[in-house]
Amino acid sequence: MSISLDDVGRAAGRIRDIAERTPIMTSHLFDERARVQAFFKCENLQRGGAFKIRGASNFAWSLAPGDLRRGLVACSSGNHAQAVAIAAKALGIAATIVMPEDAPRCKLQATCDYGAHVVMFHRERDDRDAIARQIAEETGATFVPPYDHPWTIAGQGTVAIELLRQSPDLDAFMTPIGGGGLMAGCSTVVKALRPAMRIFGVEPAGANDTWLSLRAGERVPIVPPTTAADGLRAPIPGAITFPIVQRNVDAILLVSEAEIRETVLFLLTRMKILVEPSGAVAAAAVLFHKLPPDVGRVGIVLTGGNLDLNYLA
Repeated sequence: MSISLDDVGRAAGRIRDIAERTPIMTSHLFDERARVQAFFKCENLQRGGAFKIRGASNFAWSLAPGDLRRGLVACSSGNHAQAVAIAAKALGIAATIVMPEDAPRCKLQATCDYGAHVVMFHRERDDRDAIARQIAEETGATFVPPYDHPWTIAGQGTVAIELLRQSPDLDAFMTPIGGGGLMAGCSTVVKALRPAMRIFGVEPAGANDTWLSLRAGERVPIVPPTTAADGLRAPIPGAITFPIVQRNVDAILLVSEAEIRETVLFLLTRMKILVEPSGAVAAAAVLFHKLPPDVGRVGIVLTGGNLDLNYLA
């Protein structure tokens, strides 16, 4: 199962009324420290505070009316949870979200505020996918995958369509990688429209399942990782997303927890934008000179801004 540029284009049409066209930001100080020209696609300013609304709404709007009436169910540590809740509210249907007990409080509260019913699970003891699919089977609701489905992937790929229109003259494109949906969608767009452009994914060093998998040539599971980047804790790349990432991505770059924290602080204090740790990992790789030295202009997706204020403090 794969997607095409046409799939992403159709997704862009479906989600036009619910997803924002987020701005591009630049920073002279960031460029000086990073020794590149960086163009930030600010999905932290997206509806729901993250890019996830793109994939969730494209999935929901692709369902048949009869399926929609039975509601939606999803599992997520927060951003996909909020996205599904927003889509369900816009459609006037029910949403049940399976969330880990250690989910950031701000993401849990926002998901509830959007009207979703939340079911908690223990990250190390329970199988969140099994819980969500059991709820779907019992209620007739449709399970909305956070990344591993062509509709979700196509929706996430709309980020790259916008970025390449807003900043067309780039040498490289970068996103964080969790399950791989954003990178699979965006890399499909980049390869179709700018085949010579290099593509880099970024993971926390302690959540390096894609980095390990690319080296092994197959999906490699890891133990549930501990990282401040809670949105990047997928223990194995997606079955659908991984072959796309394997085909399109030049390299996976790794960043430390200290580098992630410093980048979150830089973006807040110097650029005046709030970006969560998961959303800041690609910027961290650039700020700490992980890119090849011949990259001059890079598009960086800041994937989300739902940061718990206790963690920020």
